[in-house]
Amino acid sequence: MVFLPWHFAAAYILDLLVGDPRWWPHPIRWIGRFITAVERVFYDEKASHGLKGLQGAVFWMTVVLGVISGTIVILGIASHVHPVFETAVLIWLAFTTLATRNLHQESVKVAKALGEGNIVKAREKLAWIVSRDTSQLEEQDIVRALVETVSENISDGIVAPLFYLSLGGPVAAMAYKAMNTMDSMVGYMNDRYRYFGWFAARADDLFNWIPARLSGLLLVGASAIMRLDWRKAWNVMRRDARKMKSPNAGYPEAAAAGALNVQLGGTNIYFGRPVEKPTLGDAGETLSLDTYRAMIRLMYLTSALAFFLALGIRTLFVLY
Repeated sequence: MVFLPWHFAAAYILDLLVGDPRWWPHPIRWIGRFITAVERVFYDEKASHGLKGLQGAVFWMTVVLGVISGTIVILGIASHVHPVFETAVLIWLAFTTLATRNLHQESVKVAKALGEGNIVKAREKLAWIVSRDTSQLEEQDIVRALVETVSENISDGIVAPLFYLSLGGPVAAMAYKAMNTMDSMVGYMNDRYRYFGWFAARADDLFNWIPARLSGLLLVGASAIMRLDWRKAWNVMRRDARKMKSPNAGYPEAAAAGALNVQLGGTNIYFGRPVEKPTLGDAGETLSLDTYRAMIRLMYLTSALAFFLALGIRTLFVLY
């Protein structure tokens, strides 16, 4: 069955309405378990650095091909059950690759705790969605972490899946989610994954190159619609995006910093050690819960713009 524009719209609306309920069967969680199982097969702690890199490349290809094959098999089985069931599975698979509502759901738990004056609870909730040490963070640092993670994940969790859905439907989007999940699991510069996870990290950079820059542009457009400082969003993105070690993360973060007139980045604590990250944007407004709320509005509008752009691309694919 062809992934039609109305299937696309249904998946997007379902994501906005439902998000990511814990009880809902979710292929992305299955992908995570699959990655763990395949890693056990290919990772050899005693291997040389070069061999670990080769094992990591084979591991990556095995996971991606496995996820693509699994998605095709699921859709094939559904097609033999009933056309209505096949349609439901197609929409379900597409929906599970999107994370607009979930990004709000997870971040608002932190904001709610801050609003109640419970900074200890806010730190605990924040630790679930960021990798930095949150135990000593004050309110402004917590808000900064929220704005950074929401803005960065606009690309990974919203724009990129929409982009790949527009190009290749659920099969392409699932392949992208497999790549992105592998990067989050093995793409670290530590003793275990420095060489084994190198290929997964570089592949994720490659497949996020266009979505990250598109996310920045869409954030600039959304800031103009919201009557925020879109010129500053554009200028800060052009000036600061390439400061980041990641070739992609800086684009949505810098655009958001400019639009909200705040400064992101600076010192974070990871595994007990301070890490100085480049600053994005200029010191302007004080980071507060109002900043977070503006970021969430900006996220939803950017998501909508990305959806309509992706829907247009998908419509052209179907027509031509």
